[in-house]
Amino acid sequence: MPLTIVQAGRRVRFVAVNAGHSLQGRLASMGLVPGVEIEVLRNSPHGPFLIAVKGSRIMLGRGMAHQIVVE
Repeated sequence: MPLTIVQAGRRVRFVAVNAGHSLQGRLASMGLVPGVEIEVLRNSPHGPFLIAVKGSRIMLGRGMAHQIVVE
């Protein structure tokens, strides 16, 4: 399922990203690699997406967050 449908306060596991190598590399440099746990801190329909990964907070645009597949 795409990360954008996960409610704030939930924890999910990163599975993959439906994008090219450039975005995959960018996300990997932020710690978003397969198997890592993601906590959704904010998911509002009109703003950026805020997640926590390995103790770091990361803001993502909604388009980028929609390309991230989680379980």
